[in-house]
Amino acid sequence: MRVFKLLLLLFAFVSSGFQSDKKARLDKEEAQRAFQYLNQIRTNPLKFQDKFPFLAKHKITKTALVWNNQLAKVAETKALDMAKRKYFAHVDPEGFGMNYYINKGGYRLSKDWLRHKSSNNFESLAYGLQDGPATINTLIIDRGVSGLGHRKHLLGIGDWNSSLTDIGIGFASIERETGYLETYVCIIIAKHDW
Repeated sequence: MRVFKLLLLLFAFVSSGFQSDKKARLDKEEAQRAFQYLNQIRTNPLKFQDKFPFLAKHKITKTALVWNNQLAKVAETKALDMAKRKYFAHVDPEGFGMNYYINKGGYRLSKDWLRHKSSNNFESLAYGLQDGPATINTLIIDRGVSGLGHRKHLLGIGDWNSSLTDIGIGFASIERETGYLETYVCIIIAKHDW
């Protein structure tokens, strides 16, 4: 019996070394590249009209966003969670949305924004893009998204979005067993005390 237990322990130890998924990791440099690039577009949209001809149709806020470490931590946690648990959604598998996590992370929101655990009024997500600027480009183009919600969120289009001032970005990646590198990006743009 003792030998059997020893063999089971040895098997568990050896087999744990053969797990194929690598650990998810954050890329803070790409998150900062995305942040800087987005602010360049927001503060000087005319410079980017060749790349985004539709910018002339929108009233874009020319206010630069301010990096917020609390929002960044929440965004990083969400991006890592999606990578580790293999989901891509505004609501996590337990049914919680970003408003809940922003408030839980210490960036206080009004109770009005916390009535429903699945609420999300401050988050844009991207999957499968290899760098920060490509993520911003894809979300601004917003192909196939009705209402162009990501474009409006990122560029501060409309009264609601133009009032949001703080940003945090999480850029996570994980190498799957196939060798394919998956990326998950969470961008939170918010404002205190709504």
